[in-house]
Amino acid sequence: MSENKRQTSINPLSPIVSSEHLTSPDSWPLSEFEYGMIIAHNAFSRWMIRCMHAAGYSDFSPLDVLVLHNVNHRDRQKKLVDICFVLHIEDQHTVNYSLKKLVKADLVAREKHGKEILYFATEKGKEACRKYREIREQCLTSAYRTLDQDGSEMRQAAALLRLMSGLYDQASRAASSL
Repeated sequence: MSENKRQTSINPLSPIVSSEHLTSPDSWPLSEFEYGMIIAHNAFSRWMIRCMHAAGYSDFSPLDVLVLHNVNHRDRQKKLVDICFVLHIEDQHTVNYSLKKLVKADLVAREKHGKEILYFATEKGKEACRKYREIREQCLTSAYRTLDQDGSEMRQAAALLRLMSGLYDQASRAASSL
């Protein structure tokens, strides 16, 4: 490898992407954002699994953890379709499978109201969420507070993620019609 190529490949200002072949001259920032989402998604998934394991529950996927916390949210019964809507999940069967796992583990219960099935956190499920929160405070939140003391950067990042989610949804619809 020539000296020029070696210098270019270690340039600290070079965009960090996972799929250079997908970029065009004006889309490098989007590719960098996508790579950031990839590694953040995987780190967040790993975190949820490890935090739940530390809380005493080792056989749950990231989706199972998200579903449990959503069902426990605001201590209200929820329909499958509402859980999917809030979590922005198109494939209801994946959430349904998570709900079955959580019911079997006695973290979530179901109740039939007419034709609808409503889900809610059991006392054991609420306790699992409390333990998760304690571990989250100890391991994650305390470190986060040193990075962004007033939360403004995190709120901006969250707003950008929601905006980009809308762009990706629109692009998905466009790609489906090709």
